[in-house]
Amino acid sequence: MDNKHYISTKELDLKTLYSIVSDNLQLELSNEVKDKITNCRNYLNEKLKSQDFPIYGINTGFGSLYNVKITKENLTKLQENLMMSHACGTGEEVPQPIVRLMLLLKIQSLSYGHSGVQLQTVERLVDFYNFGIYPKIFTQGSLGASGDLAPLAHLALPLIGKGEVFYKGKLYSGEAILKELNWEPITMQSKEGLALLNGTQFMSAYGIYLLFESYKLSYFADLIGSISLDAFDGRIEPFNELVHLVRPHNGQLKTAERIREFLEGSELIQQEKIHVQDPYSFRCMPQVHGASKDTLSFVEKTFITEINSVTDNPNIFSQEDEIISGGNFHGQPLALALDYLKIAMAELGNISERRVFQLVSGLRGLPAFLVDSPGLNSGFMIPQYTAASIVSANKQLAAPASIDSIVSSNGQEDHVSMGANAATQAYRLIDNVKRVLAIELFNASQALCLRAPLKSSGFLESFLNVYRTEVPFVAFDRELYIDIDNSIVFLNNLQVDSNELF
Repeated sequence: MDNKHYISTKELDLKTLYSIVSDNLQLELSNEVKDKITNCRNYLNEKLKSQDFPIYGINTGFGSLYNVKITKENLTKLQENLMMSHACGTGEEVPQPIVRLMLLLKIQSLSYGHSGVQLQTVERLVDFYNFGIYPKIFTQGSLGASGDLAPLAHLALPLIGKGEVFYKGKLYSGEAILKELNWEPITMQSKEGLALLNGTQFMSAYGIYLLFESYKLSYFADLIGSISLDAFDGRIEPFNELVHLVRPHNGQLKTAERIREFLEGSELIQQEKIHVQDPYSFRCMPQVHGASKDTLSFVEKTFITEINSVTDNPNIFSQEDEIISGGNFHGQPLALALDYLKIAMAELGNISERRVFQLVSGLRGLPAFLVDSPGLNSGFMIPQYTAASIVSANKQLAAPASIDSIVSSNGQEDHVSMGANAATQAYRLIDNVKRVLAIELFNASQALCLRAPLKSSGFLESFLNVYRTEVPFVAFDRELYIDIDNSIVFLNNLQVDSNELF
């Protein structure tokens, strides 16, 4: 089997991206994109030879310095200065899986032949990806408007022997890694630094990574919610397909179908019920979980459009003999999508915590706080506090970043998206949702044990048998932070087939 993905102009979809990442495929440029990159660069070279008028970012300064003309002998220095001066990131380091995606998405964007970069520059980025060389990038510094300038400067610096990279678990200077691999630094040509720095690959990489995580957590929310429903002695009628066909939102239909499948064959769900209705956190899972699924579909469409686009500036159209300075680097579509993603995922955590609250409330024949001898034992009292604390923090993180803007570059860049802030907020929020779902799973597993000898479905019982090898039944009070942590690790390690996710 060919362990390669060929970079081409064929549209990348989420499943393909997931396969590239999860199967650890190597990258290779197709002949098609090699030709596009080379032809565009040749066109730009000829253009600079034949005429001397100013072209933004190619033979001028940047930002509010756009009127400063640069002489031909200083064009390489101009690009190198741009890369060094813009590498002003600070804060926490960007996680390496996201840096890896940044490399992939920058390669893809440069491969359409509208950026004017050298072929060897793109090939070196491919080498970084394939060798596992990850530039050290920081989470703070991008306004999400002139592209992700600061993060992408840190991504690009090692090409010229500057900056820092991680390689095989060690930190190298940009100069040292080139010596280690016997590579020469790239000599930047006109426009190249700007092509590397302009773009939305910081926001896009976060968005793609978070879509992977969000689809997985959406699946877990349905799965864990089904366990909670059974443990709470809930009713199956609200999940009948007839209910959802008369309000046929796609996500709602999908959630109801999943929950019916998860609970098929359960003794608990089939037993006669005394109560007529369940609380909304159980009964309305299709409507709430489903709305988040529909949001994921919208966010996916936005990001798939973005990663299959050219987002640097200016854009070079060799066939039309045009070099146009525009604004494809502006991150507004991504900022709005990331804010929407934050809201949708926060709701999965919100409703999950409410189910936890119901499970520990001493209702439906379950003991208060899911433990024998309540009073002597506090049982599951405080995990619900922890979940509530996390949900409250998520409400703060879910506040939209995209409604903010701030003037930069001496007024030239007078509206920015703040999409990079939305991306890093979404990362923390979605990690929090995972923690809340892990706490719900911990509670639901305990509650279901207390329903013995009645059983849940074969699928759920099999799933819980594996889970309980990591997080066993709580008979008496113990240090529950260990169980919560093990529950989080369990979800982190759980693999779900991509056909179930997307």
